[in-house]
Amino acid sequence: MRLALLTDGIYPIIMGGMQKHSYYLAKYFARKGIEVDVYHAIPNGTLTENQTAVFSDDELKYLHFIPIHFPRNHHFPGHYIWESYLYSKQVYQQFVKQQAVDFVYAQGFSGWRLLVNKRKGAMRQRKKNDIPVGINFHGLEMFQKAPNLRVKLEHLLLRPWVKKNLRMADVIFSLGGRLTPIQQSIAPSSIIIDIPNGISDSWITTTVSKKNNTVVQFVFIGRYERRKGIEELTSVLTELSTTHPNSFTCHFIGPIPEEKRLHNDSNVVYHGSIREESGIKSILRETDVLLCPSWSEGMPTVILEAMACGCAIIASDVGAVRDQVGGDNGILIVPGNKQQLKDAMVRMIQMDKTELQSMQQASIDKVKSKFLWDDIIDDTIKIIDNMVNNNTQ
Repeated sequence: MRLALLTDGIYPIIMGGMQKHSYYLAKYFARKGIEVDVYHAIPNGTLTENQTAVFSDDELKYLHFIPIHFPRNHHFPGHYIWESYLYSKQVYQQFVKQQAVDFVYAQGFSGWRLLVNKRKGAMRQRKKNDIPVGINFHGLEMFQKAPNLRVKLEHLLLRPWVKKNLRMADVIFSLGGRLTPIQQSIAPSSIIIDIPNGISDSWITTTVSKKNNTVVQFVFIGRYERRKGIEELTSVLTELSTTHPNSFTCHFIGPIPEEKRLHNDSNVVYHGSIREESGIKSILRETDVLLCPSWSEGMPTVILEAMACGCAIIASDVGAVRDQVGGDNGILIVPGNKQQLKDAMVRMIQMDKTELQSMQQASIDKVKSKFLWDDIIDDTIKIIDNMVNNNTQ
């Protein structure tokens, strides 16, 4: 079998959630002996030695990289939509030149032009018009709650184009949770299949018993972005430093601007950006509770990473987070609700250590049973096999 994986990036450390997902798809398809044409955007248009280093020699035997420039430097409302469409045109132009594949897996807008031409029947050369196309729009943040008017307007601009892409696909891959009903309402006649995000078993810690912190250690991982809920979290931390002094520490991993930091607060530690996976693992394996108070999400890889490292979770009930977090391993809150976030953190601070360790162990067990890439890629291959076989009958 040969697949085309259309994405705007494949590098897991320096990119966001969709890029990480694409990286792991490519890696684990290759591990299963699947030939994969990887269409991806990189700044210089060529693949460097450092970039290929994220894949093993055995994996590289099955991966065929097709680098494409992502258009930039437009400065008008909705410029990202236009840039995404232009990028998808370049992807399509390269796609029709390549060897025929059995299935196309498109991330986000990367398959836009291909889907348009497929719908028009304009890809008949080498029967490419008959190739089934699956699409994954991950978090569908534009259909979730916005933290302010500016973000809401951005969502409104994106919605019609996301709907257009979803309705053209042969199959829609959903991360599950609250996301599947959204996609069912957008494309009620489409085939929609739940396949969760995954994680490598290299993240899993064997035990939580070594976490013997004298005060509860919270951790937040992410860039500074309004939808991530950092403003609400910062407000709650200010209150807790007054009401519960010296009873917790909160670690921030990510590029938090100086002006957005809490200065002179001994309960808060800013580590800045950590690009090395080993550095993130080290902190997660020493902390107790991950905080993910986002206004919108898909199925965050960072939650899976924290779960695998033995963290309990406090997270907003958005996207597919409810499939990751339940009463056994954490607390779900309403997005943007500072009181619920504060109450959840106080509960963790006051929780008996045995109960907290039970939650942490439940996180590890849940990752092992539901979210390992080896299992997820097997399920994905079965789905693709069915699509390909039905298409050829």
